[in-house]
Formats: sequence, C-alpha cells, structure tokens
Amino acid sequence: MNQNRRDALRIGSILSLAITAGLLKPGDVLAAEWQAGMFDAKTLADAVKAMGGDNYTISKDVSVTGPDIAENGAVVPVAVSSSLPNTEMIAVLVEKNPNPLSARFNIPAGTEASVSTRVKMGGTSNVHALVKADGKWFIASKEIKVTLGGCGG
Repeated sequence: MNQNRRDALRIGSILSLAITAGLLKPGDVLAAEWQAGMFDAKTLADAVKAMGGDNYTISKDVSVTGPDIAENGAVVPVAVSSSLPNTEMIAVLVEKNPNPLSARFNIPAGTEASVSTRVKMGGTSNVHALVKADGKWFIASKEIKVTLGGCGG
C-alpha cells in the first residue's frame, strides 16, 4: 500500500518538474478536449464523418485482434495495430452498438501504432479499426460473437 503511494508521489513529482521546466504543457498530460459529436454518432458512417473521414479503404496493413467468441460482452478485449507509415490516429468502432465509436487514440509521431483496450458489446457485431495515416483513412474489421447472458448458453 505504501509502495503505491510512493509511486504516485514519484510520478507526480516528475510531471511537475517537467511542466515547470517547460518540457511539458499541462494539456499534454491531461485528457484531450471532449468531442461529443464523434461519440454521440448513431451510425458507423456518422462516426467516421465526425472524426473528419469521408472515404476509407480496406487495408491489410491494419489488423484487429480479439476473441472469436466473447462470453461477456461487457469487457471484450480488442487490440489494433497498424504498419502503415505515419499513422496519426486509431479508432475502435463496434458496428451494432447504439454509439459505434468505442475508443479513439492519437498516435504521436515516432511511436509504435498499436493499441489495446476493452470494449462493451451489446451483441455479436463487426469490430472495425479505423486508421488515419498520411491524411488517408484505412479500415480493417473482425467479427466477434457475443454469447447471450455472458454464460455461454
């Protein structure tokens, strides 16, 4: 318990020093500005449009991984990776959810374009990975089956 407290204090001190030295701006450490239009979209096309995309192409350089069958739709692990050069953004969209956009990640230049998260799925659906690279939009998909009631039956 004391170790967790010490780690938190250590991280806080390092961030404070970096901000004071001008290496970081407070906005770099805090969550990005909320953009409700993206997450409030009701269709896949509306979510893509709200993110600034219009046309996208299917790409084998983008991969979506997750279970073939998820027994608990409340916590479905999904990972996305992109081998496209200059990947700027990765979004995870669940087609049949009431609000398709589940997660959106900005990828800083020079970092590996790979993310993993857990999404909530109301039922069997296609999970799409939308990637923006070099100003162009790419997509890959995987169907994940969700069992009823999360108990396999």
